[in-house]
Amino acid sequence: MSPFQLTRTLPEHATEAALRADVLQGLTRGPKTLPPKWFYDARGSELFDEITALPEYYPTRAEREILLTRSPEIAAASGARTLIELGSGSSDKTRHLLDELTGLELYVPVDVSESALRGAAGALLAERPGLRVHALLADFTAALDLPATPGPRLVAFLGGTIGNLLPPERAVFLASVRALLAPGDALLLGTDLVKDESVLVRAYDDTAGVTAAFNKNVLSVINRELGADFDPADFGHVARWDREEEWIEMRLRARRALTVKIPELDLVVHFAAGEEVRTEVSAKFRQERVRTELGCAGMELRHWWTDGEGRFALSLATAV
Repeated sequence: MSPFQLTRTLPEHATEAALRADVLQGLTRGPKTLPPKWFYDARGSELFDEITALPEYYPTRAEREILLTRSPEIAAASGARTLIELGSGSSDKTRHLLDELTGLELYVPVDVSESALRGAAGALLAERPGLRVHALLADFTAALDLPATPGPRLVAFLGGTIGNLLPPERAVFLASVRALLAPGDALLLGTDLVKDESVLVRAYDDTAGVTAAFNKNVLSVINRELGADFDPADFGHVARWDREEEWIEMRLRARRALTVKIPELDLVVHFAAGEEVRTEVSAKFRQERVRTELGCAGMELRHWWTDGEGRFALSLATAV
């Protein structure tokens, strides 16, 4: 059996259709919004890699610390023979888990980027020739059709990405994950934690301006893919903490009144001076909130690990 297999469940042109729908809906409503998933073209991914190395941006370092110190415990608690990673990207985070899951037979990375899946699989198989990889080209926010896999299975959703989903979206997502779990399976979930507002805002508004460039990159994506004439210089980067919702919002603020044409959508969008487009929500969590949301989806929080400063958490939950 080949050590690498790729299954495509994402329909051809699904990404293009989703971008068109998101831009049309998001820029014709009030207030205007764009989903954060459109940050991540090749340039956006490069910028995000730069962000993770910034002194202000702690989540990646904090999560890596937990994985470095707690992976033996996670592996022992899950006993997984299959590791399924949602939004796997470069699969960098899961390398520590792969080293500790001694009974692992199969790794199933799930991502919308075929190049990311092939690149990550090639690197992993070069390092671990005994590993089997069955990559799934799919959108993890939709219902997943997983390949036959040996259990127990560990579904990993890392990086705090769940915070990019609004509460109703999180409920749907967690319910869909619960539907994947058989008895003995588990979910490993990464969540950024509530902390001092100044620490949070700095993490999303660094002094070097890398996050600002990352935020504005969504405009470049729309220009390239839909023929729009956004000038990123017309917009300022905004990061603010919403105390009531306990989330960071990233926005793009029009520096002046302007009009943008998007020919592929036959759309003209007007912006007032100071008008904002929300491009990302990044929710921060407390342990009880994680426990409650998992419980509402039919899962029980079993283990809770944080970094030494209590900035980030990994939790292990099982179906009930």
